[in-house]
Amino acid sequence: MKYFFTILAIVLFNSLGFAQNSSRSKEESAVAARVETLRQAMIDADGNKLKELTSEGLSYGHSSGNIQNQAVFIEKIVNGESDFVSIEFQNQTIEIVGDAAIVRHNLVAHTKDGGVDKDIKIGIMLIWQKQKNKWLLIARQAYKLPL
Repeated sequence: MKYFFTILAIVLFNSLGFAQNSSRSKEESAVAARVETLRQAMIDADGNKLKELTSEGLSYGHSSGNIQNQAVFIEKIVNGESDFVSIEFQNQTIEIVGDAAIVRHNLVAHTKDGGVDKDIKIGIMLIWQKQKNKWLLIARQAYKLPL
C-alpha cells in the first residue's frame, strides 16, 4: 500500500508538470503566431493589422536610440518611411513570464527607406502582454549586434 501512494504521488506530480508545460507550449505557440503576424504586417505595411497587434501604450525602440509610440510606429510603416521589403527572424526564443512574454531574435531585413536599398541585421527584444485574452506588443527594443 505504501508503494501505491508513492507511485500515485509520482504520477500526479508528473501530470501536473505536463499540464503546465503543455499550457506554456500553447502560450508560446500563440505568441509565436502573433510575432509572425507582426512580421508580415510590417512587410505589407498593414496599418490595421499593426494596430490590432500593438498596445496603445507601445514603446517602440530603434537601435539608433529613437523611441516611437504606437501611432508614429504605424504611421512610419504605412507611409513607407520605414519600408520593409523582406524580414526574417533568426534564433528566436520565447519565454512566458505570467501574463508577459519575452521574445528575442535577430532581425535580418532588406529595406527601401526613402527609396534607398539597405540590408540590416539587428538584435530585437519584444515584450508582449496578454490583455483581454490577446497577446499585444507593449515594448520593442532593437540593438546593434556585435561584429
